[in-house]
Amino acid sequence: MSLLEPQRIFESKGLKFLLTIEDSNDPEDYRKYEDLREEIWAFPEDHLAGTRNLLCENFLHEGGSLFIAAYHEEPGLGWLKDKHHLVGFAYGFVGVKNKAIAFRDQTNLWFYAQFLGVKEEWQGYGLGIAIKEFQRDIVRDWFGLDFIVCTYDPLTAVNAYRNVHYFGMKVLEYRIAPYGEYGGRLNRLDIPSDRFFMGWDITRLPKKLDLKEDIIKSERIVNQVDLVEVEGKDGSIRLEVIKEINPSPKVSPILVRIPVDFYSMLRATDVASSEIRRIPLDWRLKTRELFLSLFKQGYSLVDFLLERKLDETRAYYLLIKE
Repeated sequence: MSLLEPQRIFESKGLKFLLTIEDSNDPEDYRKYEDLREEIWAFPEDHLAGTRNLLCENFLHEGGSLFIAAYHEEPGLGWLKDKHHLVGFAYGFVGVKNKAIAFRDQTNLWFYAQFLGVKEEWQGYGLGIAIKEFQRDIVRDWFGLDFIVCTYDPLTAVNAYRNVHYFGMKVLEYRIAPYGEYGGRLNRLDIPSDRFFMGWDITRLPKKLDLKEDIIKSERIVNQVDLVEVEGKDGSIRLEVIKEINPSPKVSPILVRIPVDFYSMLRATDVASSEIRRIPLDWRLKTRELFLSLFKQGYSLVDFLLERKLDETRAYYLLIKE
């Protein structure tokens, strides 16, 4: 890739999308990123910098930030690069690994991928992975860096699949509520904003495990989960409820089960009943205890698995003790 090729065409389900690097000199062109961030996350207290500062941050201008936009094709009109056709975006910047060394050594630099979002109606086209692959190639070939870091909620299966299973990222640290009280459409103020801090060596292809056996067995699962029918925000719904946990297992590998759709769980349990409302809080606190204990004992998170049955899908992290 060269500076003459700042974009990529992505096709999915018969539709075309344009992935492109933002290089505008007009501050107002950066407002669409903030507008889309607000539309996806719906939390105005958390926002990007002012549009003038965003322009200056652009690595094609004076800064070290990378803005990627994804547009859908308008039949008969081609690519219209406006907020009405913007369906996804990614934003990140160059940071440092060791603050004592800071920017004095280029090998101490990595890329921090802060935001990646796709409009709800355009999810299911593989845009999240396509944008991430485009970002990876820009960071490697233009920035000259070999490591990307990011955070994500460990209870979100869609992010676990992309980051752990597809890209092979590794957990560097479990962070307890690093964003404080974080609300909006994809979070809730009463649920601590715990995150995995992830590392991605983009010089290597993800290593796929050669599982010799059916690894999903009850004796390997360290948290008990029941399927319970509750009266949710929009009516009756079956939810995964976490029960007992085993933070000190005697086997390896092990499995930690998480909700298949934690975002939906957050919305469905946003009701007056304290018993229903605390279902996602129990998930957060009990899996926090599990992960902190398991990592301390030498377990590493190596994959993410889905088990599909006739009427149920289950999601698991696979951990191995080194």
